[in-house]
Amino acid sequence: MEPSGPAILPLRAPHPARRAIPPQAAESVWTGPAGARLRRIDWPGHTDDAGAPRGSILFLPGRADFYEKYLETLDGWHAQGWRVTALDWRWQAGSGRYYSDPRVGGVQDFSIWINDLENFWGDWAAARQGPCVLIGHSMGGHLALRAVAEARVRPTALVLTAPMLGFVTPIPEWLQPAFARLMCAVGDPARMAWRDGERPGDSATTRGLSLTHDVDRYADEGWWRRHRPELDLGPASWDWVRKAGESIRGLARPGLLESVDIPVQIHAARHDLLVSWPAIRRAAARLPHCDLVEFGREAAHELLREADPVRDRVLNAITGFLGRAAPPQS
Repeated sequence: MEPSGPAILPLRAPHPARRAIPPQAAESVWTGPAGARLRRIDWPGHTDDAGAPRGSILFLPGRADFYEKYLETLDGWHAQGWRVTALDWRWQAGSGRYYSDPRVGGVQDFSIWINDLENFWGDWAAARQGPCVLIGHSMGGHLALRAVAEARVRPTALVLTAPMLGFVTPIPEWLQPAFARLMCAVGDPARMAWRDGERPGDSATTRGLSLTHDVDRYADEGWWRRHRPELDLGPASWDWVRKAGESIRGLARPGLLESVDIPVQIHAARHDLLVSWPAIRRAAARLPHCDLVEFGREAAHELLREADPVRDRVLNAITGFLGRAAPPQS
């Protein structure tokens, strides 16, 4: 029988953190090798009555994301006793841009992000006591899983929400690599792969429907973009699409996911309009110690920013999982 975790209650921010940096959190910039300058935010840790820390969480957002969107959740984890850090990926949000057009998302190769994560983790984890947990959303989930599978980082436990392990597109999976290469060959690879939103066919009106059913939480993103214009990033380039496909195929190669020997919990929606549910389900089946938490039509892509019935279920499941997989040190 598995040991029971702490009492599971709905996780709520202790104060309205969604449109303000909590006073106990500090923003800064981490400077790493090869020109990496990653914007970060940190919450200090807590200790129990015996002076032992609960542990630390590093949160990695998705493509075109920024950590302000997740302040409510990050502050809630801090209220549970965790020492919390989140950062922006290089070339998005407050960590610069890859192209001269600041609206286009791009990267030279996904391995650069893996290198940044490995170097950041080395500095970050070395200064921590207690369990160190890695949590990644969407593209951040893909990169976190890849870094773990390639033995570049070794957290105590790994949590993924809607990880980018495949795309939702009418183009058959087997044809997607050739199609991306063709689109790079017939035009400028740096051009936008779509015009608005998070996927081809999105508009400003329909974008929110692919992300969350919670209108207020969706509006938080626009509020932050208006108050911090440097966070705004638009669609990805066709070159990004090609590089993303290469990274996804690399992660799917035989034996790699099977080598992951730490506890993993994955949260995914069967009707996600951005990332592929079948690809997530296949990956979960290959991971030796994986807990897959699935959702139906009640959930869209941004599970940590969903309406309370879904979000509470996600957060409660994470709390229970970490109580088992990353318990406090005695």
